[in-house]
Amino acid sequence: MTKPLVISIDAMGGDNGLSAVAPAVVLAASRTPESVRFLLHGDAAAIEAEFVRHKAARARCEVRHADRVVGMDEKPAQAMRRSKGTSMWNAVEALRSGEASAAVSAGNTGALMAISKLILRMSADLERPALVASLPGPTGMTTFLDVGANVDCDAQRLVEFAIMGEAFHRAAHGTAKPTVGLLNVGSEDMKGHEEVREAHRILKDGGIDLDYRGFVEGDDLTHSTVDVIVTDGFTGNVALKAMEGAAKFVGAELRAALTADMVSTAGALLARKALKRFRARMNPPPAAPLLGLNGIVVKCHGGADAEDLADAIKVAASLADSDFSEEIKRTMTRLPAGLAPLAPRPAVMTSEGEA
Repeated sequence: MTKPLVISIDAMGGDNGLSAVAPAVVLAASRTPESVRFLLHGDAAAIEAEFVRHKAARARCEVRHADRVVGMDEKPAQAMRRSKGTSMWNAVEALRSGEASAAVSAGNTGALMAISKLILRMSADLERPALVASLPGPTGMTTFLDVGANVDCDAQRLVEFAIMGEAFHRAAHGTAKPTVGLLNVGSEDMKGHEEVREAHRILKDGGIDLDYRGFVEGDDLTHSTVDVIVTDGFTGNVALKAMEGAAKFVGAELRAALTADMVSTAGALLARKALKRFRARMNPPPAAPLLGLNGIVVKCHGGADAEDLADAIKVAASLADSDFSEEIKRTMTRLPAGLAPLAPRPAVMTSEGEA
């Protein structure tokens, strides 16, 4: 019999909370094998009420009551002081106790990163986790990291991200030997600041077993130029949000053009299926796993709806069913001998505040 995969879910996190989580679990139950189970943390009475009409999905769930929730506007340091016993804390704690295979939350990003690091610790002498996004391109998905967890990155951190990103892409997207590029302002070796040039030198000449293709530029993010694109969290977060904004703008302009008159509206009705496919491709990636932890934690964006959360749950199940965590530990041995793990540095500002 197949061993069950248990996905631990912060049922109260995010802007929509349980109103999005419950239908997401129903969707995820219909899209994952019977061996996948769900451990829901939050207001037990409210959770049970949401599943009254979904008995099949409820049969695959266990509910754990939690009285408190980490606020979306709380600073990570503030959340850490009061997070024990919250739905987010308990969702991650279930990984450490061995009750769950992966955790999912749409809650406060900075708090989730800090709580996950405290409870699970970092793998293979890494210092901080990295947030990874999967971006659509002409020939498949591109893994992009870091997208907000580490604003301040040196060359070693960028090399670590390259190794983690390659392992993630292989596990999540099935590519045997993913290609890797380093985001820069140009493709020439002399371009970019000192840290990105040093990371380029290490990846190119350091004897690391990666299919490294050199520098890539911003327009390569959606061109399928390489499988994995690496950058610091500041640049990655700005780039990702710029892409999200552009997608929303294009969507709004397209809707306006297609409803401008009766002829346009009639054309839109005829092209409805194609337009739905277009919208699905343009939507920002909802699931961003935190890489480098001793456990699988998937962050879904705060405004996630049921479809977004169902996708994040499916990503968590796929990673939990892979050799991803152990591969991270193995592949970190690729670092050149001269690149010893760094000593912990003072707290820096993440995209969600101090952590």
